[in-house]
Amino acid sequence: MRDKGKNEVVLRPKRQLTLPREICEELGIGPGDRLELALEGSALVARPKRSVALEALREIQAAFQRSGIAAAELQATGARARRQVARERYGAKG
Repeated sequence: MRDKGKNEVVLRPKRQLTLPREICEELGIGPGDRLELALEGSALVARPKRSVALEALREIQAAFQRSGIAAAELQATGARARRQVARERYGAKG
């Protein structure tokens, strides 16, 4: 993990920033990757979009664990729902 020292960037005329290479490398991001920006107090926080998705997935997994629904039961229910949708939309046998 890199030193938590401060990095300075310049806001360009079209409101663009160039992120330091070290920060991009630590976050595992590169050109074309999406970031989620948020204000936390007076701080601007940028998170890689995939990290946000992984956090959401962890929250969903924790909710299922708390609900007591077994993974096999969830998968079986999902399979039944997919078969029902296929029958309704396409007249397919499931």
